[in-house]
Amino acid sequence: MARECAVRAALLSAARPNSSDTIEGRKRIEDEETREGHVCFVGGVDNDEPDRRIQVPMREQPADERIKNFREVALGYNAEEAIQEAKRCLQCRKPQCVKGCPVHIDIPEFIRYVAQGDFKQAAFVINKNSALPAVCGRVCPQETQCEGECVSGRKFDTIGIGKLERFVGDWARENNIEFDVPQEKNGHKVAVVGSGPAGLTCAKELLVKGYDVTVFEALHELGGKTITIDQLLDDEGFAAVFIGSGAGLPNFMHIAGENLCGVVSANEFLTRNNLLFAYKEGYVTPNYVGKRVAIVGGGNVAMDAARTAVRLGAEVTVVYRRSEEELPARQEEVHHAKEEGIVFNMLCNPVEIVGDEKGWVRAMRCVRMQLGEPDISGRRRPVPIPDSDFLLAVDMVILAVGTSPNPIISSNTPGLTTDSWGSLVADEETGQTTREGVFAAGDAVSGSATVIMAMGGAKKAAAAIDEYVRGKS
Repeated sequence: MARECAVRAALLSAARPNSSDTIEGRKRIEDEETREGHVCFVGGVDNDEPDRRIQVPMREQPADERIKNFREVALGYNAEEAIQEAKRCLQCRKPQCVKGCPVHIDIPEFIRYVAQGDFKQAAFVINKNSALPAVCGRVCPQETQCEGECVSGRKFDTIGIGKLERFVGDWARENNIEFDVPQEKNGHKVAVVGSGPAGLTCAKELLVKGYDVTVFEALHELGGKTITIDQLLDDEGFAAVFIGSGAGLPNFMHIAGENLCGVVSANEFLTRNNLLFAYKEGYVTPNYVGKRVAIVGGGNVAMDAARTAVRLGAEVTVVYRRSEEELPARQEEVHHAKEEGIVFNMLCNPVEIVGDEKGWVRAMRCVRMQLGEPDISGRRRPVPIPDSDFLLAVDMVILAVGTSPNPIISSNTPGLTTDSWGSLVADEETGQTTREGVFAAGDAVSGSATVIMAMGGAKKAAAAIDEYVRGKS
């Protein structure tokens, strides 16, 4: 170190015309070294001060590597990167980012602790409002929520709120941080149907309030019980029921050829691959993958299906009836998909799936579209261009055109009303359904939406359940 500092002093002396090799010149340089703490800089210039206008980039797997594995693409911030990004926060007196968060996390406060290197306290701040920061930091559309309101983004890059939330969530999990201690048991039981973001959020909120909570889950990861809402309330002694069963019923296009072999929903394809590990050696879960695969749809599920098919060796084309500007998928997902070689066929709509003599997909007949007047969603309605039919040569079609709530609960629960889309009718502020003692939130009410929106609704429902049960006690 002493030799390196001597080299720097020599460089500085050479760089300054008035810093001749004199006692005064050396003294001045020594005084500067003392003030700077004897920190050495390669080249003699301090370039370590980060540009606060630019968001700290997150390291990623290169595209040519990640298409061969199912590990995460974005590798996350390390502690140094998180602190550097957190220091960019303006700490606004009236933070607009909090208004953009559906669960109202105190974003400036947790970022302030990250900037100080106090990751534990940052985790406690987030936990007051969110039990799933590692999930939300990865999948929430921050660009249209908290980061979309970030004041810094008016002139420079927005603060990487999602990236920092992910870092804190991962750090808390890896360091086994324990949060809220439940209150003394209050003697009441609440049933939670579904173990997604809404169900887990509601369960956490009620546990802290002293309730005994049982989660019922249809799949193999949690409860796995088959029971009706009436039985839960009348026979099992639950004071209330929360429904957070999501919207897992895939939609179809109802066009000719949808019953051909090689046509599947994105839900089934992804469940077989990701939940039942069809891609791993030693697992016998069947999951057919074609050589030339068409993904119909433009949302995040479509991107998941497309990028999964690429990793399983397919050539993939995304077919979407609107333009790229109207793609509902996150920009990050679209960017990664293009990097991985996925082709996007925009303003294109399937009208028929064509089969071979053995009943397998051999092509998909499509028409070209043009954008007309806006529809009720505010997006311009796609209109077919006459005589624009063409065949897209594919041997598999994966449909990712939305999902709806499964009707099994509503059809077996008297007094539970649904809307025209099959979603449960529930009060927006309380989650109270049309059946007394039954509350709901998340995709089961709103239809397919975001994780954080489901969590926001579940928090309101948990508060209403507590009020309802205490009112009857």
